[in-house]
Amino acid sequence: MTNDQGLKIKQTQRQRVSDGQTVSILEDTTGAAYVLILVWPQLGDFDSLEYAWWLQKHAEDLKHQNIAVRAVGIGDRASGEKFCGYTGFPSQHLFVDPDAKLHRELGLYEGLKVKLPGLSNQVTTWIDLLLMCAGIGSPGTLAEVFRGYKGDRKAPQLIADDETIKAGPLPPLQGSTFNFAGGKGFQRPFELATLRLRNMTEVLSHWSTYVPNSAYMTQRGGTFLFDREGNLVYQYRDRGILGFAENMSRPLDFVISI
Repeated sequence: MTNDQGLKIKQTQRQRVSDGQTVSILEDTTGAAYVLILVWPQLGDFDSLEYAWWLQKHAEDLKHQNIAVRAVGIGDRASGEKFCGYTGFPSQHLFVDPDAKLHRELGLYEGLKVKLPGLSNQVTTWIDLLLMCAGIGSPGTLAEVFRGYKGDRKAPQLIADDETIKAGPLPPLQGSTFNFAGGKGFQRPFELATLRLRNMTEVLSHWSTYVPNSAYMTQRGGTFLFDREGNLVYQYRDRGILGFAENMSRPLDFVISI
């Protein structure tokens, strides 16, 4: 990231979901030891929903370290309200960017852009998305999909044994059910895939709200961490679907360990 791009983040104003006001995305972060800025893809994207889940999981760790979290996602205020209602992400800390302007200004990966003559932009965007889901122009996606099914002993257990998960067409599942797939205390087989199925069911049930404009479905995001003095101390730029973190087994390790 260049100094100009870092300055762009600090100067960015967007509509805040909680009250609809257009304000600085850094509002109310004075005094924080660090400011974590998340530039998310569509609010109905797997990556945005999953990232928010991890933030909720580590909310107390982030608070203890005095880390202020702000996020900018592609969508409108209705998208943001639906997203916050589902994920629990604070609506006063989420901002919306309907046309991904900030993403372009930061040079974030726009995703696969295949030009097919005779097809509308909307159709080609869907084709691009499907190709990326198959790993084309989206490095690491297939491996990450498979990790969700096979489990990961380097990752923590995701669903508590006494927690009940409702995921689409599946019957409600008790967290302890996953113990039969290989034990406990780590990410069990099918555990992450079940959480992703729950997210997919949520988005497909409210598609037009989560994705008011399908033109930006392939756009990827980025993570930027600033210290108290405003220096950029960490950044990560997504290169593919389900690749929102440098370490997908523990996506917030870069900040929890500081």
